[in-house]
Amino acid sequence: MRLRRNDNTLNITALLLGSFFLVAVILPLLRMFAACLRADVGKIFINPVVRVGIANSVCVALCATGLAVALAMLLAWCIQRTNVSGKGMFQILLMLPMLVPSISHGMGLVILFGANGRLTNLLGLSGGIYGFWGIVLGSVMYAFPVAYLMLADVLQYEDYTPYEAAAVLGLPKRNIFCAITLPYLRKPLINVTFATFTMIITDYGVPLMVGGRYKTLPVIMYEEVIGRLDFEQGSVFALLLLLPALAAFLIDMLCRTYAGINFASRSFCIKQSVFRDSLAMGILAVVSAAVVYPLLSFVQLSVASRYPKDMSFTLRNIISTIDKGALSYLANSVMIALAVGAIGMTAAFLCAYLTVRLPFRGARFLHLMAIISLAVPGIVLGLAYVMFFKGSFIYGTMAVLVLVNIIHFFSSPYLMMYNSLGKLNPNLEAVGATLGISRLRMIKDVILPQVSGTLLEMFAYFFVNSMMTISAVAFLANARTKPVSLMINQFEAQTLLEAAAFVSLLILIVNLAMKCVIYLLKKLLQIGNGRNSYE
Repeated sequence: MRLRRNDNTLNITALLLGSFFLVAVILPLLRMFAACLRADVGKIFINPVVRVGIANSVCVALCATGLAVALAMLLAWCIQRTNVSGKGMFQILLMLPMLVPSISHGMGLVILFGANGRLTNLLGLSGGIYGFWGIVLGSVMYAFPVAYLMLADVLQYEDYTPYEAAAVLGLPKRNIFCAITLPYLRKPLINVTFATFTMIITDYGVPLMVGGRYKTLPVIMYEEVIGRLDFEQGSVFALLLLLPALAAFLIDMLCRTYAGINFASRSFCIKQSVFRDSLAMGILAVVSAAVVYPLLSFVQLSVASRYPKDMSFTLRNIISTIDKGALSYLANSVMIALAVGAIGMTAAFLCAYLTVRLPFRGARFLHLMAIISLAVPGIVLGLAYVMFFKGSFIYGTMAVLVLVNIIHFFSSPYLMMYNSLGKLNPNLEAVGATLGISRLRMIKDVILPQVSGTLLEMFAYFFVNSMMTISAVAFLANARTKPVSLMINQFEAQTLLEAAAFVSLLILIVNLAMKCVIYLLKKLLQIGNGRNSYE
C-alpha cells in the first residue's frame, strides 16, 4: 500500500534517507569514478609493481579464503553438531579476533613468529613469518570469525526432518551428506566464500604488518595515496578492489533471494558420541588457544622494557604512549563510535521500517541504497570521501569520520533490523489505524519493544567496528580528529611494537566493555519484558 496523507512524517523521513544515501554513497563513488577517467591507466598497468601486487593479492586471497572457510566450517560443526561442554565460552573466545583491528593480528604474528619472535626463538625457526604465508595466516585469523558466525547461524536453523527420514530409510551417511547436507549448504557456502574473499583481498592491515617485500594491491594503494598523494592513481586501484566486492555483493543478493525457503520445523537432534565430542573439544581448545595467545602477548609486550632484547617489566611504554596522546585519541574513537552507534542505529531502524513495513514506491531504491555498502570496501570508501568532501565544511572534522563509518558499516545492522521487522505480524499497523492509534505511537509502544534486543546488537556492531576500523578513516583523519586505531600504523612505522601492542589492548578492552554492557542491557530487557507479560 502507498503512504497515506497523514503519514507526512514518514514521507519526509523517506525523502531525507534517500537524499542522505545520495550524498553519502552515490556522489562520492561517482566522483571517484570520474577521477579514474583522468588517470593514465595504461601507465599504471605497465608498472610491474602493480601487476605483481594484483597477482599477490589474488593468490593470498584465494589461499586464505579456502583455509578460513574450511576452519570456520569445522568450528561451526563443533559448536552446532556436537554435545561438547562450554560452548558459550568457546563462542566468546572465537569472537575475540573481531574486536581488534586487522593490523593487530599481523602484529601478534610478528611478536610470536617474527625474526625475533618468542615462538621463533623457542622452536629454533629461521627467517620469520614475513611474506606470503605470514599474510595468509594473519588473514585467516582476521576473517574466520565472520565466516564462522555466518555458517554457525546456517547450521543452527537446519531442519532435522530430512535426516530423520533418511535414517528411517537406512541411507548411508555418505549418501545423506551428499543428498541433504551439501544442497542445504551450497548457497550459504558460496555467500560466505565470496564475503570472506572480499574481506581478505581488500584488507591492508595484515599485509602492511607482515608482508615485508610481498606487496598486495591495498598496500600499494595506501602507499600511493598517503605517501605520494596521487588520488587519481589511487582511484584506479580502488576500482580494482571494488570488482571482487561487487561480485560478492551480487552473490549475496542472489543467495538472499532464497533465504526464506529453508526453515526448521524440527531442531537438529544431536546423538551421543564420546569420540566425536572429545575430538570437537580438542579442536575448539587448540583454535581458542591460537586466538587468545597473540592477544595475551599484547599484555606482555605492553610492559616489556625493550622487545625482544629485554622483556623485564616496566610501565615506561604505557606512560610514553599516553604522553603521545593515546588517551585523547582514545576519547576521539569513543566519541566517534558512540555517535556512529546512535545515529547509525536510528537511521538503520527507520530505513528498515520504511522498506519492510511500508512497501511504498521508493522502497526498492531505499533497500538497494541501504545494502550497497556491502560492495564498497572501507579503503575505497575512504578515498571516495577524500575526493568528494575535500574543501567542504565537514572535511577535517569528526563529522566526516562519523559519516564514513555509518556508511561503511550500515548494511549489516540494517539487515538485522530488516529481518527482525519482517518477522512481526504484518497487520499491526492496520489494526492500529482501525483503533485510531497513530503510526508513530505504534512504533514507540509496539514495534520498538519487540525489536529492542536487535537495536542493542545494532548499536554494538556500529560501536565495535568504528573503534577498530583503520581503512575507512586512514585518508580522512588529521592530528586533531585521529582515532586511536591509527596510532597502530604510526607506531608500526616507527618499529615501536610495545606502544602498538598497548593501543591494541586499549581497543580490545573498550570493545569488550561495550559487549558486556550490551549483554547486561539485553538481560535487563528480557527480565522487564517477562515481568510485563506476567502482569
